[in-house]
Amino acid sequence: MRSLPSALVTTEPIKALLEQAFPNADELRVIDRGGGDHLEVHVTDQSLQGLSLIDQHRRVNDVLGPLVKDGTIHELRIKTRGTPEQ
Repeated sequence: MRSLPSALVTTEPIKALLEQAFPNADELRVIDRGGGDHLEVHVTDQSLQGLSLIDQHRRVNDVLGPLVKDGTIHELRIKTRGTPEQ
């Protein structure tokens, strides 16, 4: 994926990627912390239940890592939580 100028980056494509990876998420938010390339993501999903915090964050990084690597995302804060099966 090519890097986009930060003025052209919106949270919607990022959210769409996360929705594909976590289709049953109880919570999925992408917050622009400034400039379009400083983001905070919140993911609450049953698939994260029982994973360590590091492994939860790895799951998110697996999705967004290429955008960090190419510079589209300059700063990424991740907040995750697993939810028990219902």
